[in-house]
Amino acid sequence: MIHDRSHIETEKANAESAYLDEMPILDAVQLMNREDQRAVVAVGQQAPAIAQTVELVASAFRAGGRLIYVGAGTSGRLGILDAAECPPTFSSDPGMVIGIIAGGPAAIERSIENVEDDAQAGAQALRDIRISTHDVVMGIAAGGTTPFVHGAIAEARKCSAKTIFLSCTRREHISVDADIFICIETGPEILTGSTRLKAGTATKLVLNTISTLAMTHIGKVYGNTMVDVDCLKNSKLIDRGTRIIMRITGINRTDAAALLQQAQGKVKRAIVMHMRQCDAQTAEQLLTQFAGFLRQAIQSSSDS
Repeated sequence: MIHDRSHIETEKANAESAYLDEMPILDAVQLMNREDQRAVVAVGQQAPAIAQTVELVASAFRAGGRLIYVGAGTSGRLGILDAAECPPTFSSDPGMVIGIIAGGPAAIERSIENVEDDAQAGAQALRDIRISTHDVVMGIAAGGTTPFVHGAIAEARKCSAKTIFLSCTRREHISVDADIFICIETGPEILTGSTRLKAGTATKLVLNTISTLAMTHIGKVYGNTMVDVDCLKNSKLIDRGTRIIMRITGINRTDAAALLQQAQGKVKRAIVMHMRQCDAQTAEQLLTQFAGFLRQAIQSSSDS
């Protein structure tokens, strides 16, 4: 059955760009920029729901659960991108944040348009990764109607996993149930129906916020620094790790670089070694004792 989606905001025509093909390039660039700013504002209006989601995801991580993004097309690719960026940013296990796209890996590089209408495939994709009650499943669908995503959300609820639905349309246009709805009203696109534009920008902003703050709340960040990184993989990371150690401990570059080597590239371990004047093994035990939170591991030195 073909459903009429003309009432959904992301499918409507944008009056401001009615003559896009005739518009001077500078005017078109400025129009796109103005519309992108609307996406940022729309994300801000969903701050309470996004904050709820961060709490839910952080809680799931602490319980050994996963964050699973499910989407089709652009939405699916954005979920996969965010999942792929978590391990290098936070030294998280690659299985902690997972991206699922309708059509599988082949759909990452090229569009496969005939797969998003299969709700059963969405459900099967979650069964394939053995969804559990500890997991959080976030369905991403700009227009809110993608059957593949609906099927995944329904399967997640059947398995008692927590569910989030992220869309760029109003709640009333979404026919599936979820624990939290993040409905970003970005409005019609400059290029009618092309949700890789404002809707994609808004989606990326939301995913950035959720994964970054959830990781922050499980001890992956100190201040505003990504301290849970493995810094011996290339020269850029060695330099970054050295500078992080210098900034937090106050020691000079030579000593910080040596300390990083002694800690086998683990920044948090190196900082604890210096602050607690201990060896690498003891530093790791302290980090484990304080669930990976660097601040607590450091501050505990003044209490002992």
